[in-house]
Amino acid sequence: MSSAAELPLPFPRLLDILEDLDQRIPEGFKVEIVGESIVMSPWSKGAYLPIMRSLTRQLNQHAPENHVADVAPCLYVFPSVSRAFGPDIHVADADAVVVDSIRLPGEALSLAAELTSGSTRGNDWGDKLEAYGKAGVPVYLLVDMQKETVSVFSAPSDHGYQSSSTVEFGQKIHIPEPFDFTLDTSSFSVA
Repeated sequence: MSSAAELPLPFPRLLDILEDLDQRIPEGFKVEIVGESIVMSPWSKGAYLPIMRSLTRQLNQHAPENHVADVAPCLYVFPSVSRAFGPDIHVADADAVVVDSIRLPGEALSLAAELTSGSTRGNDWGDKLEAYGKAGVPVYLLVDMQKETVSVFSAPSDHGYQSSSTVEFGQKIHIPEPFDFTLDTSSFSVA
């Protein structure tokens, strides 16, 4: 039998702890709730910025009405799956995220994008992939910087995502509704 100290903390308590930590984490790091734990990881490397700029520019051109793509550090909360993530790139309803809190509503997202690193790759392909789909985020874009591939996941369901496609850097890939455009990855490279 487990002792009380071994039981995971309830999601609302983890959010409170995370919000308190946000005021004290070192510059260049972010905190998220992954699985049933608070995880601190570094923000993206400077070498990732050209890819992030390209993605943000292309996504903004095709974003749903009143949705904006950004790389600003934000924490999106998904109570239905007890998770809180700070995606590397996020496209969200501009009005829905104007709240007086670091806790932004996950349902405002039309797309979440993650660029993997050695320390975050497992979470990006595992817990985040499943949680974004279960929470109903329409599109999850996963840029695997180690394998130099781009994967698009869509058609969210109670089991994650029902549809996916992957291309290598340099190729084009379709981003489905609510975007419906072809993403050009010809400028993507790993420094």
